[in-house]
Amino acid sequence: MHILFLTPNFPPEVNAGATRQYEHCRRWVAAGHRVTVITPAPNWPTGEVYAGYENRWKSVENLDGVRVVRVWTLVTANQGFLLRTFSFVSYMLRAALCACFTRNVDVLVATSPHFFAGLSGTLTRMITRRPFVLEIRDIWPESVVAVGAMRRSLVIRSLEWLERQMYASATHIVAVGDGYRDKLLERGVPRGKISVVTNGVDVESRPPGPASEELRQYWNSDGKFVCAYVGTVGMAHGLQVVVDAATKLAAQGRDDVVFWIVGDGAERAKLEEEARRRGLTNIRFFGLVSKQDVAHYVARANACLVHLRGTELFGTVIPSKIFEIMEAQTPIIMGVQGEACDIVVNNNAGVEMTPDSADSLLNCINVVASAPERYRCGRDFIVQFYNRDSLAHGMLEILKKHGRREELITDIVANEDEAAADFRRAA
Repeated sequence: MHILFLTPNFPPEVNAGATRQYEHCRRWVAAGHRVTVITPAPNWPTGEVYAGYENRWKSVENLDGVRVVRVWTLVTANQGFLLRTFSFVSYMLRAALCACFTRNVDVLVATSPHFFAGLSGTLTRMITRRPFVLEIRDIWPESVVAVGAMRRSLVIRSLEWLERQMYASATHIVAVGDGYRDKLLERGVPRGKISVVTNGVDVESRPPGPASEELRQYWNSDGKFVCAYVGTVGMAHGLQVVVDAATKLAAQGRDDVVFWIVGDGAERAKLEEEARRRGLTNIRFFGLVSKQDVAHYVARANACLVHLRGTELFGTVIPSKIFEIMEAQTPIIMGVQGEACDIVVNNNAGVEMTPDSADSLLNCINVVASAPERYRCGRDFIVQFYNRDSLAHGMLEILKKHGRREELITDIVANEDEAAADFRRAA
């Protein structure tokens, strides 16, 4: 089977989407299938093309057996709604054009976010009539309104109309959590058209083990409680709560806690400037690090903060980072409501935090610091239920079910049965 995957992020980018798509695609190749990925030149999140790459009209490389086709897009930083939208639209059009000229495709897959990447699948489906599996990892444009990037308007209503057309165009939809499935049901998508394949973790890539103190010593964090946030520093993540918590600690004269913010995004510069303005010395900003280094920062923290702004929509999200943190057995301060919080708390992998509350964050730090071993659990649960091998296999079975060859075989069998019945009647 030839799988054509449209995704706006792919390694060497290190965000959750890039990791999920790569881990799935390489396993599908290992299972004997052809996989072609259409993606831009790597530039997330800074909007600067990575060293060794160029933003060409088209270039092709091979990554662990996956054929990666990189197409030209308007490259912009992950900030500023208008420019980002132009960038997204440029990918939608360029990816759809390239996809339409890709031959012998059995199933088309497109992933959202961003929203226009999903629409690139819709355009390709309209032109080529290929079976189309849409992966939903964000409910857009609702999430744009939820973070305050846009208000309800005619533009939003127009985007919501496009959203419904995107869902309707798909042969099948894969959501990454039950909360997203429920949102799709609210929008009128038939239950039988939706499957759930969650995020997970490659348990073989990061065996648990004791962490050295070298990194903590280098960043003057030795002997302190390190609360690390590792991931995208965006509007949805509400990391102003960390600056506020650090301010409260400084006002109390406490120097036993330090915050690490590891990652980059639209809000990083603003938060860093605010911390500098307040004279805070108990926050370290590390910027973007490699995928391999992420595991080191997670292992060397006393607790990892997972946080999204306290909106109803974000209660449907299951951040992929919780699986990696649980696998590393680092306690989680869980500032996300809903199913994700249940996974963490019910498996003694962390404590629940009220989103957007600095006081709640500080209280959680005190709770974890008083009994850290109590919250170093959950790895066995992750290995059993969120193992990337089984999740990739599950999604592959969905692609096989809805792929072109499966449909052709079904049609052939049906036609043969009908012909045989006609023959018997004639006899």
